[in-house]
Amino acid sequence: MSATLFDEGLLETIAAEPERPLLFVNATVHTLDPVIGDLTGADLLLGEEEIVGVGTGLHTAAEDDGAVVLDCTGLTIVPGVLENDTVAGLSRRPSDRVGTLAPGNPATFAVISGHPAGKPALERVIWRPEQAAAIVIDGEIALFNGRRLTEPGTELGPRRSPADSPYLGMWIDETGFIHQELTADGRYDEARGGRPHAYQGSFWTEGDRIVYRDDLGFWAYGRFVDDVLHHAGYVFHRR
Repeated sequence: MSATLFDEGLLETIAAEPERPLLFVNATVHTLDPVIGDLTGADLLLGEEEIVGVGTGLHTAAEDDGAVVLDCTGLTIVPGVLENDTVAGLSRRPSDRVGTLAPGNPATFAVISGHPAGKPALERVIWRPEQAAAIVIDGEIALFNGRRLTEPGTELGPRRSPADSPYLGMWIDETGFIHQELTADGRYDEARGGRPHAYQGSFWTEGDRIVYRDDLGFWAYGRFVDDVLHHAGYVFHRR
């Protein structure tokens, strides 16, 4: 569980004045956007469900904007929605950049301690999201100081039955470390390194794309190519 990194009183302020924008300041921000890049001592401003601005100096207008300020000194912000083409830097249009922290994109990200770079920062979220200082989903704080604020199993995704999906069954990554089972009731159950039920949640498939919503509250994406699953930097084959 994460240490208390944010002022707990901020939750009361946010609950009492939900119309105020949230501003995360003084963070290292891995935007995964090829144009914006990585930023140090940067701010991230939210407007309802979207990112309004990212960069240095946004905090100077925080009082004018009436923003609730969350000091992220010593913390790193990384996308909480990962899409393989985006992570690989292959997106061609801004609308394709599902996983980037760019203005206009969904405000879904994690705040983690320290300044891990690149893949280690992403792995921290993928492997241990419950250890994050905060997780924000579509502009709402779902986890704060390592404490989950939303109940698991909340259905927020498309209401589509997976029973007829051609991708049901057990998927194993190339190292054999991760076993992920997709079942007809729309649930996934993931074991890691022999640790059963490491991650569980709901999933939906549409075409060659799969969307995950973990019971911890974070989202992830994957894609099937020639009956091979590419998800969060891993390659899975069906058993």
